[in-house]
Amino acid sequence: MTAVPQKVSLPNRDQSLIKLVAVLTMVVDHTGVIFFPGVLWLRVIGRIAFPLFCWGIVIGAERTRDWRRYALRLLALAAISQPFYMLALNHSVWELSVMATLLLGLLAIQGMRLKWHYSQVWAPLLALVVSASLRMDYGWRGVLLIILMHLAKDSRGGLAALMTAFCLYWGGGGSAVPRWLSGFLTSTPIPALNRGVGELLSLFKLQSLAIMGLPLMLVSTNSGLRIPKWLGYLAYPGHLALLWLLKTLLVYLNLL
Repeated sequence: MTAVPQKVSLPNRDQSLIKLVAVLTMVVDHTGVIFFPGVLWLRVIGRIAFPLFCWGIVIGAERTRDWRRYALRLLALAAISQPFYMLALNHSVWELSVMATLLLGLLAIQGMRLKWHYSQVWAPLLALVVSASLRMDYGWRGVLLIILMHLAKDSRGGLAALMTAFCLYWGGGGSAVPRWLSGFLTSTPIPALNRGVGELLSLFKLQSLAIMGLPLMLVSTNSGLRIPKWLGYLAYPGHLALLWLLKTLLVYLNLL
């Protein structure tokens, strides 16, 4: 009997929808950082953005016709975004935006794909060293996530396992569970239950909740959405510029 070829179940490649969700959740996150720093749920929603941007880089590297032009666009975008990143989010010139992280992730992927003089080894290592040496948003952990996503890009199970393990490891940034709720859940008269619930709640660190972006990476949406390339690129510096202008206006009016 002839073996029936099994259909390969790939992670989601609906690039425009992924980009749109990443941008919207990023705007929510940065709005919370600037205007509502005490509102935790805005930061929680914002955890969805970065893994989706990382997955977008993996898809983009797979589909681009010219990776050099792709990298140059990211470099130009990083340069354009940096002043607004500094002004809107109160960073110094030595603290690079997430665009630098995404660029290094792309270069690491291309090194692994090209295998130029063993670049599959030294390119990702060099990207990790550079990202660890400089101060940038998400740093070497963000670059590592992009590299690992590239390795798991053809397997839903592999991508799910990677994201789960990585988010558990990456669980920093303080607890995402309000203190009053944590105190209530661990104040039962049963000490063993309190310890168990406490251990469980300790997994819900702010950055660990990046796992919320995983369903969109796994489920094939086929939305048919088409976002113009220029709009996708302008979304990052554009939203930072608008948030900075709004912050400046509110400060001028003594409302912030």
